[in-house]
Amino acid sequence: MGKTIAIANQKGGVGKTTTSINLAASLTNFGKKVLLIDADPQANASSGLGIDIKKINKTIYECLIDNVPANEAILETDIKNLYVMPSHIDLVGAEIEMLNLENREKVMRTMLLQIKNDYDFILIDCSPSLGLITINALTASDSVIIPVQSEYFALEGISKLLNTIKIIKGKLNPSLYIEGFVLTMLDTRLRYANQVANEVKGHFGSMVFDTVIQRNVKLSEASSYGQPVLVYDKSSKGAQNHLNLAKELIERTNSKQ
Repeated sequence: MGKTIAIANQKGGVGKTTTSINLAASLTNFGKKVLLIDADPQANASSGLGIDIKKINKTIYECLIDNVPANEAILETDIKNLYVMPSHIDLVGAEIEMLNLENREKVMRTMLLQIKNDYDFILIDCSPSLGLITINALTASDSVIIPVQSEYFALEGISKLLNTIKIIKGKLNPSLYIEGFVLTMLDTRLRYANQVANEVKGHFGSMVFDTVIQRNVKLSEASSYGQPVLVYDKSSKGAQNHLNLAKELIERTNSKQ
């Protein structure tokens, strides 16, 4: 059975989408079949994988609102075994449209039931909010990865996210657990960045991935070309960091089976 992981943090600019794209691509490097679901109306995960959202008719929006089968909205990417369910700006209005639905927090879970076993990993790139779409993603997931930027105020807002996860675990998804925290945008030359990294590790202990994502210009360059960094520059620090993260995630997953 495939594993579904939400990548979430309501704080913007923490490298969430970059992590989603490059972790998804890196997992395929270990022979895994991966689906990346873009659950952010900005659709950056879609464009970051080379998808022209102006040319597609079916997205996550149609699946959630119009009951379009999930497999009809899934697209192949240029990377073998990596698939994407794209997003669209229309997703902004989906939360309002879903308010009157029965079991509105479980729409995404129902949507994924028919395809969950088709993939080794399903990653959900959440928007920087704790709205109904993100709640849907957490309710549909087995676990959650929380990217934390290696800068001051890194822990700001984390308690709110952890409280949301606790509520969802209690009322909607009892088996949900935190896969781990991943430190992103770490500039090892800066003393305070290392201090923040140590603070996060001191606070959350073994829940923090050993792998850190270092600040690397190739990561942002790759996204602008619509490619994961693994394709854009496999020898870069950014590519190696995400390959290590994928390996660590697989090891964690295997240890729980």
